[in-house]
Amino acid sequence: MHSFKAETEPAFSAARWRDEFAQAVCLGLSRDGQKELPCKYFYDPVGSALFEVISLLPEYGLTRADERILGRYSHQIIEHVKNPVAVAELGSGSGKKTRHILEALCAFQPTKYYPIEISAPALSACALEMSTISGVTVQTIQSEYLDGLREVSSRRPEFDHLLVLFLGGTIGNFTRPEAEEFLREVRGLLRHRDALLLGTDLEKPARQLLPAYDDSIGVTAAFNLNLLAHINRELDADFQPPQFRHVAIYNEQERRIELYLRSTVDQVVHISAANCRVMLRKDETILTEYSHRYAADEVLTMGSRAGFECPRQWIDQEWPFAESLFIAV
Repeated sequence: MHSFKAETEPAFSAARWRDEFAQAVCLGLSRDGQKELPCKYFYDPVGSALFEVISLLPEYGLTRADERILGRYSHQIIEHVKNPVAVAELGSGSGKKTRHILEALCAFQPTKYYPIEISAPALSACALEMSTISGVTVQTIQSEYLDGLREVSSRRPEFDHLLVLFLGGTIGNFTRPEAEEFLREVRGLLRHRDALLLGTDLEKPARQLLPAYDDSIGVTAAFNLNLLAHINRELDADFQPPQFRHVAIYNEQERRIELYLRSTVDQVVHISAANCRVMLRKDETILTEYSHRYAADEVLTMGSRAGFECPRQWIDQEWPFAESLFIAV
């Protein structure tokens, strides 16, 4: 019998969630110059399912690289973590990769695990994934990253430590200054000797990166276009997804992939929940995601400036990707 227990924090109220979503969409689409939509809204049930498919595509090596490191080195990773420890994961998704860390910890101690996600379907999938691990207690938190981490940090016993996981290269969705500021904010919520395991995708040729974001069977395109369908469903909007095209480019100067939705016609879109009207010209684009790449030593420098030391960094060579273990100093 597995000693699994799952609890759930109260989710966002539907009204609050819809209001924040509507405000973010209206603000992004009303910008002078480049229109934007926040990438966190990719992950409705359809988007979450599509991303799971993306992670299996031969062109998209990032998820497999992340999992190879965690599968091979989870016991080395936890050797640097002070006990007793609870695990908080920022943007857990389905949690499949995380089970390597939890299984390694649960071999020595019962472990509390706090997946922090804005996607309710992803949290449900994560709780189900962890239900087969003996000794883990799961408490899902439907929240933004820092709000959820603040909640976990404030409630833990005085002498417990935290291991925060931020896997999958999600830090790349921030600009570089934003990423460093985010790490500082995480550090501000931690105690001395708490730990952060940070996944970062490393620099690689554009010819290797671009197919990962514009795959041959169009799954990433469907994922990108589903953002418009999500807005239609949740905010009573009238986007016509067939009138947009998925665009992925590599910005060499910024060392990042950029995803856009390009309007193929002049059109007007109404977003009823935000009382918002948006005009789009033919060939005008909406920015939906940045995905920055890093040099391995750049990651260490960024962590140091944010208030961490790094005793170990593990790098996958097949698809260059790093897991860096930061300790709060």
